[in-house]
Amino acid sequence: MASYKKGNRPSYIHAAKHEISVPLYQYFCKELSAAMGKKVGEGEFGADMKVELLNDGPVTICMDTKNKE
Repeated sequence: MASYKKGNRPSYIHAAKHEISVPLYQYFCKELSAAMGKKVGEGEFGADMKVELLNDGPVTICMDTKNKE
């Protein structure tokens, strides 16, 4: 769960460790593949990614300000 108590960007400092999150990620991909009836591409979990992005238009992100955790 992401926290945005401080600042505008969410913090994932309390996210699950790799021992928990990697098997969950693999399970999710496996179940999604089964539900879709085709292979789902997987990347390297937690990899450092370099991405390029062009934003075109407004974006709205709704956050529950009453529950800041």
